[in-house]
Amino acid sequence: MSEIKNRSAYHDYFIEDKYEAGMVLAGTEVKSIREGKVNFVDSFCAFEGGELWVKNMHIAEYRMGTTNNHLVVHDRKLLLTKRELRKLEGKLRDKGYTIVPLRIFFSEKGFAKLEIGLGRGKKTYDKRETIKQRDTEKEIKRHLNRSR
Repeated sequence: MSEIKNRSAYHDYFIEDKYEAGMVLAGTEVKSIREGKVNFVDSFCAFEGGELWVKNMHIAEYRMGTTNNHLVVHDRKLLLTKRELRKLEGKLRDKGYTIVPLRIFFSEKGFAKLEIGLGRGKKTYDKRETIKQRDTEKEIKRHLNRSR
């Protein structure tokens, strides 16, 4: 699996900035991610002691793992530069901002990376507007394909 996306993040938040972060993972976690066994439901990022952590991200147990398998849901440390961490921490102090995981992918060197986004929560009417825009874009594409 090349990448796993968190589709609900774009539905629930206006994403203003994106960052690529490394993750501190166990070996069986990496193997499960390669199999696509990741669930982003209720996952979010938070600062603890000046470090950024992703919380509530579910990475299923590796099926070939033994008693040394990883914990399914636990806090995982994210690796960013100090400058990026300071910028994110400053933005979080503003009202309404949160950091959400957007997707997991593997870099060219084979490292698991997590793309995180600085987002501002959408209201219900904003969500409806997004759905309307997506539906009209689908209709336009459908009519363009028919006319060819």
